[in-house]
Amino acid sequence: RKVFPLSFVFVGMITFNNLCLKWVEVSFYNVARSLTIVFNVVFTSWLLSTPTSSKTMGCLLIVILGFLLGSNGEVNFSLRGTVSGVASSLFVSLNSIFTKKILPAVDNDHWRLTFYNNVNACILFLPFILVFEHQPILQALASGQYFFSGIFWAAMLVAGFFGFSIGIVTVLQIKATSPLTHNISGTAKAAVQSIMAFYIWKNPATLMGVLGIFTVLGGSLLYTLVKMNENKKAMSSKRSNRTKKSKQSKKQPSATSTATSADEKDIEMQADGGTGVAKRRGGA
Repeated sequence: RKVFPLSFVFVGMITFNNLCLKWVEVSFYNVARSLTIVFNVVFTSWLLSTPTSSKTMGCLLIVILGFLLGSNGEVNFSLRGTVSGVASSLFVSLNSIFTKKILPAVDNDHWRLTFYNNVNACILFLPFILVFEHQPILQALASGQYFFSGIFWAAMLVAGFFGFSIGIVTVLQIKATSPLTHNISGTAKAAVQSIMAFYIWKNPATLMGVLGIFTVLGGSLLYTLVKMNENKKAMSSKRSNRTKKSKQSKKQPSATSTATSADEKDIEMQADGGTGVAKRRGGA
């Protein structure tokens, strides 16, 4: 039950990711999904009440500008594919946050989390398959062309293996680093994927489209640098605060010991005074 929200987000991420890839070119695919960082900052600020600096906002504006440029320069633009890409970006950001949040519920065991997540996803995927793929499934059942093809099932097994491996690597990366680092590495992967798409799939390239791709990547790189500097400043401030607290804690015992020794002297003086009085009375 605790893993179910993550499974729902995971299913939404995979569904809209595949729909986006189905309806847009591979070169534009990463531009359509470039708003992941924007959603990550929004959800982090909203859920964790973390303030956002002006530099971070400037980097996000650059990413949004690149998204608009890439959308305007796309030759085979698809509105439903672009909307699916934006929805996929939203779920990718939520997936990173929920993975980090739910890992302690399974004793930080990424294998258990992956197993529970995939079992839940298999159940949640059924209505989406019936809605979006019912016609191809009926045609395949009627013809028997794919369900009895060894090539089809071999391709399905290879795709499933790589999909499962991506899920394992994603959980390991988020566990070892942070959701931000995971999204940054995804942006670097997107850069290589976009460049390869022009050579492998021969996607038509326009000046506006290429400018949009590099604007998105430049904004993502600037965002990475800004967050690294902010994290360094936060760590240095924490260290300085710890140093001040440790110095104060060292000073307090010395003052206490001084006060204690003064009290002890007063007690001794009072005792001596009492003894002297007693001696005088005895002598008298």
